[in-house]
Amino acid sequence: MSSAEWLKIIIGLIVGLVFFMFGMNVMSGSLEKMAGGKLERTLRKMTANPFVSILLGAAITIAVQSSSATTVMLVGLVNSGLMTMSQTLFVIYGANIGTTFTSWILSLAGIESGNIAVLMLKPENFAPVLALIGTAMCMFSKNDRKKSIGTVFISFAVLIYGMEMMGDAAGEFEKLPGFADMLSSFDNPLVLLLVSTLFTGVIQSSAATIGIVQTFALKGMITNGMAIPLVMGANIGTCVTSMISSIGTNRNARRVAVLHLTMNVIGTVVWLAVYMIVTAFIPAIPFLTDVAQASPFTVAICHSIFNVLTAAMLLPMNKLMEKIAMLLVPSRDLPAQPKGVFLDQRLLLSPSVAVTESNNATVKMCHLAHENVLRALDMFDKYDEKLALQIEETEEILDQDEDKLDTFLVQLSSQSLSQKDSQVVSKMLHAVGDFERLGDHALNLLKSARELHDKGISFTPQAQQELRVLTHAIREILEITDNAYAQNDLRLASQVEPLEQVIDGLTSQIRSNHIRRLRQGECTIEMGFVLSDMLTNFERVSDHCSNVAVAIIEVEHNTFDTHHYLNDVKHGNEEFSTAFQTYSQKYALN
Repeated sequence: MSSAEWLKIIIGLIVGLVFFMFGMNVMSGSLEKMAGGKLERTLRKMTANPFVSILLGAAITIAVQSSSATTVMLVGLVNSGLMTMSQTLFVIYGANIGTTFTSWILSLAGIESGNIAVLMLKPENFAPVLALIGTAMCMFSKNDRKKSIGTVFISFAVLIYGMEMMGDAAGEFEKLPGFADMLSSFDNPLVLLLVSTLFTGVIQSSAATIGIVQTFALKGMITNGMAIPLVMGANIGTCVTSMISSIGTNRNARRVAVLHLTMNVIGTVVWLAVYMIVTAFIPAIPFLTDVAQASPFTVAICHSIFNVLTAAMLLPMNKLMEKIAMLLVPSRDLPAQPKGVFLDQRLLLSPSVAVTESNNATVKMCHLAHENVLRALDMFDKYDEKLALQIEETEEILDQDEDKLDTFLVQLSSQSLSQKDSQVVSKMLHAVGDFERLGDHALNLLKSARELHDKGISFTPQAQQELRVLTHAIREILEITDNAYAQNDLRLASQVEPLEQVIDGLTSQIRSNHIRRLRQGECTIEMGFVLSDMLTNFERVSDHCSNVAVAIIEVEHNTFDTHHYLNDVKHGNEEFSTAFQTYSQKYALN
């Protein structure tokens, strides 16, 4: 065979592998995009019941078509403190089982029949139909979910096309002189295990390795005895992805990656030893003889049996597995968990999970800002220096949270997101700045309370009563805004703007009353400065609550024209007018 023919075969294999991996990657991303926040919510359902966790881990992996993606997701969640190491153990068992779903789909390539209906089950036959349907969905549908489904169909067709290209190129090897002798030199299980491990580690996809093994099996180039160590090696090699992703994480996150590697290595050592002992002492087993040609179907069987047996073997030893991980990654120099929001960059590899966790972090920031303003309000009734220090510390945390979330959300917004997830990111980008500013106003109110305390001065009884009414209104608008954001409740959000208008009226009326008392000599200019600062901050707090509520509402309408919205809601809106009248009566000064 000439060098040109050799080059053609090599190029065919490489191009086929590229198409296969590209299709797998795009399909995985589109499936995850369709799943949205369901992946994260599923992970949070992990319970003490190991079988439930295994099933959920398998379901997630089937949904994203990648055990590596699931494990990297777990590393990120543990590093962010959102899951514990022990919670991930059974999920990883499930991920290893779930990843065999791909090999079962690809095993359909080995179907042989004269029946057209049966032949249409072969991926190479129905993939072009899926590609046509997918193209039509992407071109003509305006629905984001339908476009994602279309992308899945197209990427699956690309994946199958790549597999076909690899099969065609592999078929050419049979024409090479001495090829059969070369294959026989690879009949050592340990050599095959090493080759498969290294190859999978380089391409970081066990599905691609298994796909190649099935392609070679379809061409009758390998036996079942060769397929078994190749499958085992693919399971070890795929751990490279999670090991790389754990670099720079905390100890518990690194332990997750070590758990993934350890369970696959232990499973391989045990079951490969069993395989070698069985074949040595019982060489006549038909399935394992040297002449038993592998097929895509038998490769899928080997893949599933290995992962199920490994999970079954290690299931009773979960405590031992945790101890091994802790031994390999000791607890010394364990870094302290950072205060405030912490979102691991690895979550960006799973955008839908990143969106949900960002939203959870933003809700926590909302709660923190709310609580800090309430603490500042309490300082006017009873000054407490310990509480003052807590307010100052919380304000610093809120500043840091805004920086972290802004950076993370900007990165997240550049990812491929569903329309709903994009709207949620937009809402968060609009809201985090307002939460940080609430912390600033809490600090400003603290300064006013401290000034009153240090100077030993107080407002007139009438001013105190007026401020008490205003404070109650501020507490209510904060409560409504907090609940509206946390629950994404449009009804509650619509109640914020009427109350904000009432608070604006209250601050204006209190200022006028103060000027009247000042002219009558009932109040001092010094008290006027403190009162003016307080009223300004109360007004700003209500403004930021209004901003958050408007963001919640406008996200649902996919528009961010705040000025236009506020004009519409204030004029000729019966619901707004009714709420405004209710709050005006509730917080009347006289």
